[in-house]
Amino acid sequence: MKAFVFPGQGAQTIGMGKALADAYPASKAVFDEVDDALGEALSVLIWEGDQDQLTLTQNAQPALMATSLAAVRALETEGVTIDAASFVAGHSLGEYSALAAAGVFSVGDTARLLRTRGLAMQEAVPVGVGAMAALLGLDFATAQTVADEASQGEVCQAANDNDPGQVVVSGHKAAVERAVEIAKEKGAKRAVLLPVSAPFHCSLMEPAAKIMADALSNVNMNAPVVPLVANVLASDVSDPTTIRSLLVEQVTGSVRWRESVEWMAGKGVTEIWEIGAGKALSGMIRRIDKSVVMRAIGTPDDVKAAIESLS
Repeated sequence: MKAFVFPGQGAQTIGMGKALADAYPASKAVFDEVDDALGEALSVLIWEGDQDQLTLTQNAQPALMATSLAAVRALETEGVTIDAASFVAGHSLGEYSALAAAGVFSVGDTARLLRTRGLAMQEAVPVGVGAMAALLGLDFATAQTVADEASQGEVCQAANDNDPGQVVVSGHKAAVERAVEIAKEKGAKRAVLLPVSAPFHCSLMEPAAKIMADALSNVNMNAPVVPLVANVLASDVSDPTTIRSLLVEQVTGSVRWRESVEWMAGKGVTEIWEIGAGKALSGMIRRIDKSVVMRAIGTPDDVKAAIESLS
């Protein structure tokens, strides 16, 4: 059994997806559709622009989705459709890429939703008020204890349970800074503030959750061709109404990535394809379950290698 997974913010690089667009007309059509939906040439920024501009949340989110869907279309051109996977999943914004790949949203609607999501998340908290930090070498239960101890009346939550030795905390800047020091005292190998512009996946994102509830209520949703393993559930879901509510919850809720991978492996998944930019999820998954075979697909050569692996 296979699962297809889709990366989140941080994987963006200038030039991503360009080789796919050059090699596959169906991949180029994805970038055209995203440009049309947003009313701007996001593809020019992705392929020729400035890394700092691409990293802005409102640009990175639709850009990473476009790159992932371009890879999906390349696979389809070569005969591998989404139903070759038993499950789809995505890390944070990657969940939207997974849903677009599974036919829940159109590419254009997904681009608009992610532009809205990126702006809403950026504007929910003034710059400098919030922060995120990676705690390395602590398990999730210990990281939660660290966050609780650091909060002291402010917000500090375990935001991303990435793998057995990497948990990200999010919240008020002072509380997150306290968490870094407490984590070191509790034996973390490293605890570092992350270069992010807002404290994602914590209760400070509540204004963004309200905006996304409105945005999602006005978008057509189909049942997924392949079940989604949802970030906030760490199990599968196929009902569009439930998916809509979980996407709202996801804005303030923890990304339960480690549990999601463990759940898929427990259901019989032995091979996972990371579809889109970078290989960050591949590294996490290897640390979660070394027995799972990983394949990253972000270039035409990756697509060809994937096809050859099936023959």
